[in-house]
This record gives sequence, structure tokens and C-alpha cells, in this order.
Amino acid sequence: MSLALPRRSILVIGAVLALPAGLAGCGQKGPLYIPQTPASAQRATLPQTMWGRGGPPTAPAAVAPAPITPAPPVLPDVPDIQ
Repeated sequence: MSLALPRRSILVIGAVLALPAGLAGCGQKGPLYIPQTPASAQRATLPQTMWGRGGPPTAPAAVAPAPITPAPPVLPDVPDIQ
């Protein structure tokens, strides 16, 4: 007897197991709020946590591309018709 499960069954079982785990993983109980205590003023903000005190990295300066000139059309060498 084969123990192989179809791909769809594996996805459904994984989703059924992941949903309650994800919902139970939230440790915050009650409404969310922004703390206003003096101790919270000393905590790092999300951008500081991710990139340090300097803030997000800046993008390099964009270099203007050179203008593109179309190539002259290549026509077949045909005789003139009169």
C-alpha cells in the first residue's frame, strides 16, 4: 500500500494546521495602542530596527541614458520599375 498523498491533500492539511497555529501565535491580548510612557520614548522605531539610526538606504543616483537613435532602414537591392 502506498503512503503517498496527492499534492492537494498535503496543501489542505498544511492549511488546516497552519491556520490555528497562526491565530494562536498572536500574543497580544486586548486592543492595540501606541504606548505613551517615558520608557517607550527610548525604544527604537521600526525603521531604526531595520536599518539602524541612518534610516533606509538611499537609491543610487539615476544616470540618464544616452539617447537612442534609430538605425537607418535596410532596404533590399531591387531594380527600379518604370
